[in-house]
Amino acid sequence: MKSYQIHFIRHGATAANREGRYVGVTDTPLSQEGIGKLEDMNRRYSYPGAPVFYVSPLKRCVETCKIIYPQVTPILVPALSECNFGEWEGKTAEELKEDPKFQQWLENGQKTAPPGGESGEDFTIRVLNAFDKLVEGMLRTGTTQAVVVTHGGVIMTILSAYGIPKAGFYDWIVGNGCGYSVRITPGLWMRDKVMEVYAKVPKDLDEEQDGDLKYIRNIVREAADRAYGTGETGKKSLTNCSEDYS
Repeated sequence: MKSYQIHFIRHGATAANREGRYVGVTDTPLSQEGIGKLEDMNRRYSYPGAPVFYVSPLKRCVETCKIIYPQVTPILVPALSECNFGEWEGKTAEELKEDPKFQQWLENGQKTAPPGGESGEDFTIRVLNAFDKLVEGMLRTGTTQAVVVTHGGVIMTILSAYGIPKAGFYDWIVGNGCGYSVRITPGLWMRDKVMEVYAKVPKDLDEEQDGDLKYIRNIVREAADRAYGTGETGKKSLTNCSEDYS
């Protein structure tokens, strides 16, 4: 039976990622450090190819796609953009800790939205609807491979909803320039809305042996602990708008 493969890649690093800022829809470019790291990874490791590339329209994703796949013309998908943090865009958890609305959001970010922003529930619905349409289009046209260059929160949302093996939102944390490959079997997808997560991207990357990438992943997890409380990150899996998942 024909199967369909989708390769998710998180954009390269930005200055805001390093500074632990909430950056969702703010159109920040890659930092010079992020560009250099991504170029180095592209030289050292093998990224998957595909006939079609779906990319968030934000600069950090478009630039990432151009570095890894300089010859392609991506299809921009606005619904695959990161969560909108509203008035909290560009701020850190430390800067917001005295704001009662911020504390309320930390307690129930799934239902509560940042001022002028997007709730976790709305973000999840938007992202999953966009991904469902993407998969439907691939099945309809017989496109068996695609690359999706997007944001950490988007990848984590999709995989925690549909991925097998089943895992929580924070179990799918991914470093900049990294991601996962999934395999979709049409019958299983139509019946149960699940897909197999079968490999990391790039496939020959061992993050445990790459000190820089391991460091970045540790920053991400520490940021989640700062925002949601140590040991609570797994329980807050749907409160998926955090500064280091931009």
